[in-house]
Parts: sequence; structure tokens; C-alpha cells
Amino acid sequence: MSRIGRKPVEIPKGVAITLREQAIAVKGPKGELTWNIPAEITVKSENQQIVVSRPSDDRSHKALHGLTRKYIANMIEGVTQGFVRKLEIEGVGYSAELKGKALMINIGFSHPVLVTPPPGITFEVPKALNISVLGTDKQLVGQVAAKIRSIRPPEPYKAKGIRYQGEYIRRKAGKKVGVK
Repeated sequence: MSRIGRKPVEIPKGVAITLREQAIAVKGPKGELTWNIPAEITVKSENQQIVVSRPSDDRSHKALHGLTRKYIANMIEGVTQGFVRKLEIEGVGYSAELKGKALMINIGFSHPVLVTPPPGITFEVPKALNISVLGTDKQLVGQVAAKIRSIRPPEPYKAKGIRYQGEYIRRKAGKKVGVK
């Protein structure tokens, strides 16, 4: 039984929701998002709440039930508050800066890496070693942050590279010289 799917989603003030056949559009102060609802799932709007229901207790229907409810809740949160994913750069000589809307990262390669944001994503660089990825779509924010991290993931010996804020890097011991 999906406990997440059964909870109704509250619609805050300032958010407009449009339900069409199998699509939902959410419009708020930070932007607008649309999503195609899976064919088996039913979504209704009643009393400033969104209610998601499924046709049966089949395993795939249960999975889609919780997924749909959480996706709609994330859409509402995205257009009201937005999502942020923070990255940290660790390493001597490594840095990041904004060039217009694009992000230029100096990460130990022979050339700087330029990352252009897709529509709906913005970058902030409060310090040269911190990057913030902002947007209304949670999935897209996470995907762009993962793409930036994959440019130079943290290595286990000195933990140099790009990592998520608060990410723990398991360190390995380096080479040891044999003592006679």
C-alpha cells in the first residue's frame, strides 16, 4: 500500500494548477512546470488539494501512485520555493567563476571547462570554491549538478575534485614504503 500516494497535496496560495486529460501544469511565482501523468493514474483537484488515485493494488500501480504524488508535490515546491544543489571544489588551484550565465571551471585540466545551463537552470558562485545550481525542476537541478560533479569526481587519496556539499569521501591510504 502506498502511504505517500494516499496523502493529498496541499495547493498553496499563489499557485495555479491546470489539469488536462493526462497532463498537469503548475504555475507559481518562480515559473511554470508541466508533466504528463501516467495513463493508469487518476489526478483530481478538490478543496485546494490534489488527490492521486490508482485503479488497483497491482505492484506497478502502487509504484506509479507514489511517484505521481511526489512528482506533483515537487512541482508545487519548485514553483514556490525552488530547488538548490550545492557543490564544493577541493584542490590547489581549482576554482569556478561565472562568465555571463555560463559556469567556467578550472579543475586541473590544460583548459578551463565551460558549462552552459539548460533553460530553467541558473548558477551562483558565492566563493571561488562553491557552486550553487538553482532551478524549479528538482530532477533537472540534480541532473545538472551530477554533470558538473562528473567533470572531476573526488578521488579517494587526497579527496581532490568536485563534490556535493556535505558528501563524505572515503579516503584510502597511499603507498607505503617497506621498512627493513
